Amino acid sequence: MDARRIDAALVGALLREQFPAWASLPVRPVVPGGNDHRTFRLGEHLSVRLPSAPGYVPQVTKEQAWLPVLGPLLPLPVPAVRGVGRPSALFGAPWSVYGWLPGEQAVAAPPDDPVALATELAALLVALGEAPTDGAPPPGEHSAWRGGPLAHWDDEVGDILGRLEGRERDRAAGLWRDALAAPSTVRPRWFHGDVSFHNLLVRDGRLAAVVDFGCSGVGDPACDTVLVWTRLQGAARRAYREGLALDEGTWARGRGWALWKALVMLTNTPPGQAELARHVLDELFAGV
Repeated sequence: MDARRIDAALVGALLREQFPAWASLPVRPVVPGGNDHRTFRLGEHLSVRLPSAPGYVPQVTKEQAWLPVLGPLLPLPVPAVRGVGRPSALFGAPWSVYGWLPGEQAVAAPPDDPVALATELAALLVALGEAPTDGAPPPGEHSAWRGGPLAHWDDEVGDILGRLEGRERDRAAGLWRDALAAPSTVRPRWFHGDVSFHNLLVRDGRLAAVVDFGCSGVGDPACDTVLVWTRLQGAARRAYREGLALDEGTWARGRGWALWKALVMLTNTPPGQAELARHVLDELFAGV
């Protein structure tokens, strides 16, 4: 699978092969289109989503199986499966056709009322956590081990901490130790796994939809707290915390997830991520 080959021409060929009724609709890439998957708008009311590498293929079949189950239980729109694409000689992995969800990413179109967004998002995550779990996927490679024990990333974090210096290294190491030691008393439940302003759609200034359930699964919801340190401030942060109503151990593990992500962004990603990583570290060190 070569992500460079995933373009509008390939999508058009796949539609002619498997969904000829949609083959005459215009195809145009969605920008920004994401890293794990590539998304294209199909006509006015549909979208096409293809995995960009073999490691993301399990996310496709998971979403196809579970979004029809979860969607009706949630208070905001999420992607609705309209077509299940099969592997073929054109593209050797499953792929999906979804209904188009109007709106802009919150990272590009911040909400008019951040408190309302935080409250509504927390309500969606609570509803998600109450969804049936029988047969649902536990944490694993499909979720980047989100929802599982933080200890999975202990070696990686230890390696990155060794590259930091002085007080910053010591404070980060202390946060990580506390997160690893935080007791887990929360029952396994559905989590989103990638609660980011990139995956929240805003329309007319309000939260309109939540997308990208590729990292979702059933396990520890601590990973869904990270938005507190990445984007939320003040009253919006308090509303999110109150809405999720999680215990202190879960918030401590959430700080671990935020720390892990910030350290990865700081050391292993393009320079554009460094500013956000520094912001997250500052928030964590401030004890919020």
